[in-house]
This record gives sequence, C-alpha cells and structure tokens, in this order.
Amino acid sequence: MQRMSDQPARWTQATVYPDMWADPDDDPRGKDGASPDGELATLQDFLTGYRMTLRMKCEGLDAEQLARRSVPPSTMSLLGLVRHLAEVERDWRNWISDGDPLPKLYDRRDADFEEAVADQAMVDAAYSDLEREQAATDAALAEHPDLGERVGKDNTSIRELMVHRIEEYARHCGHADLLRECVDGRVGQ
Repeated sequence: MQRMSDQPARWTQATVYPDMWADPDDDPRGKDGASPDGELATLQDFLTGYRMTLRMKCEGLDAEQLARRSVPPSTMSLLGLVRHLAEVERDWRNWISDGDPLPKLYDRRDADFEEAVADQAMVDAAYSDLEREQAATDAALAEHPDLGERVGKDNTSIRELMVHRIEEYARHCGHADLLRECVDGRVGQ
C-alpha cells in the first residue's frame, strides 16, 4: 500500500544520466569545449558555470514556488538566494574600494530572507538586481587583472576575492539543489 505524501516525487529532464539536471547535449554549461587557459580564465569559467547553475535551478518556477521556504524552520528560498547573491555581489565591490561602502540593496533584516515574498514584481526586480550587480562587480574586477594585486581597505588579493565568489555561488547552488527538490521534486547537478 502506497502512502499519500505532500512531498513531490523526484524527477529529472535528463534521460542519459538520471542524476543530471539536463542531458549533456542540452546542458548550456561548458558548451565551449576545452577548458580555458590560465588561472584568471579558469576562475571566471567556474564562476560563470555556478551563476548559470543557480539560474537553471530557478527556471520554470512561478513567484510562489521561488519564494517558498522549503525546509522549515529555515527562511531560505530560491528567491531569497537570488536576492542574497545580488547583495553579496554589491558587497564584493566594497572589498575593492577604498571609499565609503555602497548602500545595501535590501533591508538589513532581509539577511534572513524574510522579505523574499511571492510577488512577480519582486522576482523580476531580484533578477534585474542580480544581473546589474554581477555586471558591475565583473567590470570593477576587470580593472584588476593581476590576481596577486591587493585592493581595498583590507588589502584583499584579487585571487582571494575571485575564489570567495566561486565558493559563495557553489555553496548556494548546493542549497538551491535541495530547495528545488523540495519545491517540485526536480533533481540534478
């Protein structure tokens, strides 16, 4: 006898490998073929891949699903992650600068994802904020191609900042894996 559950059934669109998000030929990540040459290009490639993975984990969901807090008592949601990463991208520019810090995008309380609510206008704004902040941080870092260069008030190396960015996205992509599975059962890398 099968029990009824409010938990979604696990599923994937992949047909080749059942633990993948998409079949290799349909996966937009790593489509360029050979891995990049050089340390900076490799770091940028990994960052691009994780950014794309986060977007893929959110695709096809409506505002309610994106804002759903899937693992109580946590307030984390996919929408909250998008907003958090927009805020973090902005903050990384503060690491580069010697000037006054940029103001926060969202309320200080939102560090706990509380204000990520099921509203399409908020979803649209979050994606817009993320794209804008990523582009601004990328542009600021492009002015510092030497990974050993130290910048900002804390004398942080560009290499450390790049690795931290990758770590931040990778960690939150792991959260996004679990959040997405709780929302609709979709699994995959």
